[in-house]
Amino acid sequence: GAPTQIGMRGFRTAFMGNPLDSKVLILLNGRRAGTGNAAKIMTENIERIEIIRGPASVQYGSAAIGGLINVITKQGEGDPSTFAEGELGSFGRKKGAVGVSGEIRGFDFSGSFSRTSEDAYTTAEGKKYRNTGFDKKEYTSLNLGYTFLPGNRIGFIYTGFNADKVGNPSSMSLNDLDDYSNRSNESIDFIYDGSVPDSPISWKARYFTGQDRHVFYDPADSDPGGMIPDDGLPEKRDIDTRGAQAQVTYNPDQYRITAGWDWSSHEIDSDYSGEYEYDNPSSFLLGNVNVLNRSVTLTAGLRFDTYEVTNQNGGDTVDDQHTTPSLGIAWLPIDNLKLRANYSEGFRMPTGSGLFGSTYYEPNPDLEPEKMKTYEAGLDFGYQALETSLTYFFNDFEEMIVADEIDSGIRPYQYRNIGEATTSGLEGSLSWDAGSLLHWGWSFEPYGSFVYMTKYENERTNKDLPYVSELTASWGLRVGDNRGFSGDLNFSYTGEQRITYPDERKGGFTVANLSLRQRIAKIRNDGDLALKAEVRNLLDKQYAYVEGYPMPGRSFYLGLRYTY
Repeated sequence: GAPTQIGMRGFRTAFMGNPLDSKVLILLNGRRAGTGNAAKIMTENIERIEIIRGPASVQYGSAAIGGLINVITKQGEGDPSTFAEGELGSFGRKKGAVGVSGEIRGFDFSGSFSRTSEDAYTTAEGKKYRNTGFDKKEYTSLNLGYTFLPGNRIGFIYTGFNADKVGNPSSMSLNDLDDYSNRSNESIDFIYDGSVPDSPISWKARYFTGQDRHVFYDPADSDPGGMIPDDGLPEKRDIDTRGAQAQVTYNPDQYRITAGWDWSSHEIDSDYSGEYEYDNPSSFLLGNVNVLNRSVTLTAGLRFDTYEVTNQNGGDTVDDQHTTPSLGIAWLPIDNLKLRANYSEGFRMPTGSGLFGSTYYEPNPDLEPEKMKTYEAGLDFGYQALETSLTYFFNDFEEMIVADEIDSGIRPYQYRNIGEATTSGLEGSLSWDAGSLLHWGWSFEPYGSFVYMTKYENERTNKDLPYVSELTASWGLRVGDNRGFSGDLNFSYTGEQRITYPDERKGGFTVANLSLRQRIAKIRNDGDLALKAEVRNLLDKQYAYVEGYPMPGRSFYLGLRYTY
């Protein structure tokens, strides 16, 4: 409930939420979300989530090495509608949410607000894991727009997250009872989407600004047994983000070309890593063309980034530049079958804490960007109610930034470009709606997906990369009667991993979740009332994503949702 990571092909978002440290990038409506912590992203007002696996640096720049998640806010359309929802559940959980969406005379609007509170939870072994609750979490989303000419819309988006008294326990064996943090993330976007009627030319412009804030409170002498002396002072980390985007697309019949310019700025003020500013202007060119009666699509892209990192305390500045290409081909040899191959590069620029040092790390102004080359090939097949996909990927990761112990200097560690890694694997997915195929009048859809890593090794140490599972998989069953009932039974497997503290193996585990929804009343023209139920960790499995920090045992949730 506090830090939530997203992993993809062995890479992850930043554990503590600093997006500059991520190797998987989180976007909000096509621009940087300003955080690497997925727990800060709203869930009530989402239209769709786009996922790109593998490097996406050509279009989105630094940190999109393993892939990216693009969370897209709902845009109002049609007649106005509203909803209200309430939920109660295990561990004293209480949640309320409201929302509105629609369009009136060219003005579109969509928004939601939710508030949740929850007490400390109990593990599957029946032990109370104290200081794991939170006083409140609030998510706010607002998307407003006005279409003043056909194909021309100006928009405003506000996204907010605020959490108070989020528990920060130590491990189960040394549970700290009163540490907590306050967290927030807010952003504002101003957007203009335009086009020329009956013309292949369109454009987009955006300016955004936001702040990500984390304040950690560790009361003096609060640790169990007084093992670690504390000064009782709060530790903070603020990240102020600004940015602008502009792009023009020319899209006639058989090809498409997009030219774009991006600028982003991050000002970081941290009690741990100091104060520094990260400035990153860039430009890119993307294109695709359809040939051979549209059976073959060729794609290419090129991006040029410059960045400047300035130490606000000492005034030192480090600057560099990076060029990123990509190439791809997709072929439709027969109906329903696509064969594809792609080459792409990704990079992650060094952060200010690595360049200029922090509490425990000596500075290293010679740090180079991390770089990765990815080769992949795959196929997609769909026939009637069957959809399947299979991809092989190979990653060559160079200039890996690793925290290294040093013998000289005031601080015991230093970030250095001393790591190289080769990773490769297979990922696939399958879904089949048997109910639709057999005309049962209701859906019956088994599904599954997996990522199997055939290699994930640090070539310097000859050890497996930490916190990477050889196999991760998800499978389950979705059902629905098309008259108001739906259900989803999901199993998620996380395989064995090497962990670094201590350097050993952590076993794999499977977690099951069940969610059900039933419309219980249709009130003519006055809306629908639906009952929602959920069981998380259905099999009451004792498991932990981080060693020593067990997750909740079986828990139950029940809610009502009214839609008008």
